[in-house]
Amino acid sequence: MIGTFVLVLMGCGSAIFAGIGVGTTGYGVSTLGVAFAFGLSVIAMAYTIGGISGCHINPAITLGVWANGRMKGKEAVNYMIFQVIGAIIASAVLYFLVHCGNGVNQIFNDTTTTGANSFMEGNMFAAFVAEFIFTFIFVLVVLGTTDSRQGAGQFAGLAIGLSLVLVHIACIPITGTSVNPARSIGPAIFAAIEGNCVPISQVWLFIVAPMLGALCSSGVWNAIKEK
Repeated sequence: MIGTFVLVLMGCGSAIFAGIGVGTTGYGVSTLGVAFAFGLSVIAMAYTIGGISGCHINPAITLGVWANGRMKGKEAVNYMIFQVIGAIIASAVLYFLVHCGNGVNQIFNDTTTTGANSFMEGNMFAAFVAEFIFTFIFVLVVLGTTDSRQGAGQFAGLAIGLSLVLVHIACIPITGTSVNPARSIGPAIFAAIEGNCVPISQVWLFIVAPMLGALCSSGVWNAIKEK
């Protein structure tokens, strides 16, 4: 819960407060900046809570780990529940920060203030394929680098975080990049509270596509790893 909270707060927060489309000079960090915010959040949490929970902070990763036989089903469900809770709490904090002061409200007038994922009309298939493929790649990196026999050891967190940066650089223009159902659910709820129902109506894609990608990653890793 804490790890997902940090991921959503820092990642979505960077997109909201310093990302693209703010409409002011001196604030924007561009796609690259937002991508690094998500990746660095993962790296920070990997070395903070990795020894406690493995730092999944993503239901798709948890599903992939479960499908790989590394955790029990009940444990996986508990992980997913608290990942979503962490994302909702972080989204609530961001929602509060956006609306708590006149200065902030002026900066974000007529802009997205939730960091929610969405795709443009007519781009559903492209969005689904993108979320499926990029989650497949991301979870494959996670499974490979954390493998007990062939993994990257203490460098796993760094490899995972940097791979998430790469995923965001490529996928932000398509969907805003999810590859993480919890990261999509939290912001979508608060987008709906703001009156923007598009993210919540599209959130199914950001749940289904990443989960399918994760399951495929598990199967591929089982096929290519040394027995």
